[in-house]
Amino acid sequence: MWNEDEVLRILPSDILNEVRGYLLMESVQEIRIKVNKPIIIHLSTKEIILNKIATINDIKQILIRVSNYSIYAYEEEIKQGYITIKGGHRIGIAGECVLSKGEVRTIRNISSINIRICKEIKGCSNEIMKYIVQSNRVNNTLIISPPKCGKTTILRDLARNISNGMPINNLSGKKVSIIDERSEIASCYNGVPQLDVGIRTDILDNCLKKDGMIMAIRSLSPEVLICDEIGTEGDIESLNMAFNSGVNIIVTIHGYSIDDIYKRKVFKDLLEDSILEKVIILSNRKGPGTVENIYSIMSGGELKCLK
Repeated sequence: MWNEDEVLRILPSDILNEVRGYLLMESVQEIRIKVNKPIIIHLSTKEIILNKIATINDIKQILIRVSNYSIYAYEEEIKQGYITIKGGHRIGIAGECVLSKGEVRTIRNISSINIRICKEIKGCSNEIMKYIVQSNRVNNTLIISPPKCGKTTILRDLARNISNGMPINNLSGKKVSIIDERSEIASCYNGVPQLDVGIRTDILDNCLKKDGMIMAIRSLSPEVLICDEIGTEGDIESLNMAFNSGVNIIVTIHGYSIDDIYKRKVFKDLLEDSILEKVIILSNRKGPGTVENIYSIMSGGELKCLK
């Protein structure tokens, strides 16, 4: 479920009239607004192209409302390519990137906005929990998923279940640290999580994964560390450090299958070094969050299918 009020607040009236009905749908995922182009609404199973053509004034009005009439106060977020609003909804922006010393300093002449609707589905990870919990311990788990298949939603609910504890699976509540590099898991607004990630969870928001994992281990004493979309050698090094520090990990990666991951050397090593214990494969076959397979990783990287 989600509350559409914060999204309604930022839209100019003419656009609001066009999209209001779609915002009442639980399947709405994105609203894409580009200057001189028709507005596109993405649902979980299809896209809808509206007759309404967006103008540069529409973009300016949205940015003014998103930034609470002070766009300069959001320069740090803008250079990352998005602004998170109350409710955890993320406003992606595109335009002319201004560089300084090889890095993006800000984005100006913004001509494209993507409103990503933030939702939580409590209980969506309940079925998975019995596979990754053993003897009051959380297995080191990798979730493999193509884009828009619900991996972040499931990851968020896993954090909530692990943090609160789950008596049905004989799991007591664990101290959880979330490294939320793009403010997607907890959807923090002014540092406060907008979604339920559990009572024992700490969040390092807008923090690089490789840095945040080390910071959490040194200062937050997590029992379980969670982060989304690992991809660099630095991420893998930090995961190794967490493993060697006795911290359990749950992470996600873009992909379609185990074979897809084995083709990438950095992840092949992670699987074969006996750090990971469970692998979950998601798809969109029966809607976002469809669990295709769950594997247990045996000694030497051998896989045993559990589902």
